[in-house]
Amino acid sequence: MSDIRDIKAAVVGTGFIGVVHVEALRRLGIEVTGIVGSTPERAAEKARTAGLPAPYPSFEAMLEDPAVQVVHLTTPNRLHYEQVKATLAAGKHVVCEKPLGMDSTETAELLRLAEQSGLVHAVNFNVRFYAQCLEARARVARGDIGDVRLISGGYLQDWLLFDTDWNWRLDPAEGGSLRAVGDIGSHWLDLVQFITGRRVEAVMADLTTFIPVRKQPTGPVETFSGAAAGETIDTAMETEDAAGILLRFSGGARGIVTVSQVSAGRKNRLSFEVDGSTNALSWISEAPEELWLGHRDRPNELLLREAGEYPPGHAEGFPDTFKALYRRVYAAVAAGGPGDDYPTFADGHDEAVIADAIARSHAEQRWVAVDPVPQEV
Repeated sequence: MSDIRDIKAAVVGTGFIGVVHVEALRRLGIEVTGIVGSTPERAAEKARTAGLPAPYPSFEAMLEDPAVQVVHLTTPNRLHYEQVKATLAAGKHVVCEKPLGMDSTETAELLRLAEQSGLVHAVNFNVRFYAQCLEARARVARGDIGDVRLISGGYLQDWLLFDTDWNWRLDPAEGGSLRAVGDIGSHWLDLVQFITGRRVEAVMADLTTFIPVRKQPTGPVETFSGAAAGETIDTAMETEDAAGILLRFSGGARGIVTVSQVSAGRKNRLSFEVDGSTNALSWISEAPEELWLGHRDRPNELLLREAGEYPPGHAEGFPDTFKALYRRVYAAVAAGGPGDDYPTFADGHDEAVIADAIARSHAEQRWVAVDPVPQEV
């Protein structure tokens, strides 16, 4: 196995999350040869203001660079399908932001192509890699809470609370037909399946758009930056602000989740509780160092993080999850092929078929089974 620091990467997309990818790679000692933006001018400006590597003139120029071994895609959702296909065709390993594709037909094909290629493929479900989420998974796996019975929680944000808030994710042509569910609900669903080992088998979903018309700026707006100054146009909304979803998991477990991008004061609050036949556990992303342990016949406990990237008492947060994920991905690249300790395109496809079921459940107002789309497209 070669040293991961000998591997070179490029990052496509220069928004908030693209910068996070670059910083995490640099912390691992991986050289980022360059970035790709929506235009060379915007990429050059972002490189100057955020201290990013110099931009490539185009996505195609980046793919032609033989030095680039791994490509990170942090672009709008509609671009993932074609960019992943092009990256795999160029013989380069790929890390793609979620969702992997705009629908499960796209993700099924991308999974098939990735598996046929023998290249490393990953989807950026970074939340798995908070130390206390890994601790929770280990405790469930060894039976500390007994049989898993109930999985509950939510993912709440407020960055789209006002009708003047705007982002490309609000446009279904850019982000897909599910917005809150696809953007943040997918993280929650991936996380609880990862922790419990239970798969979502059926859903009953209620999607709500509280703000039917938003004021769309005529200029670009970066994620979490709020409304842009200048002229706006009234734009009708076709995607949900919030969702409530009942879930049936394998093994007989039941679940319920609330997803919202319009919850005032909640900046980025992912929470889950797993109730078992003997004990329970719970975690909240806004207090990532703490894992609550619930008991019937003795006092409850609050477990503070011990193992992790840094010594106990040295707080770990959001950026550290990216570093932990990429360490595993790049170890697989150095070893010469896909690994089994990080989220792959199979996980990205799994989220897509769950999203299909959620959309259909809301449209038909009934329980819908999650039926994986065949990988042969």
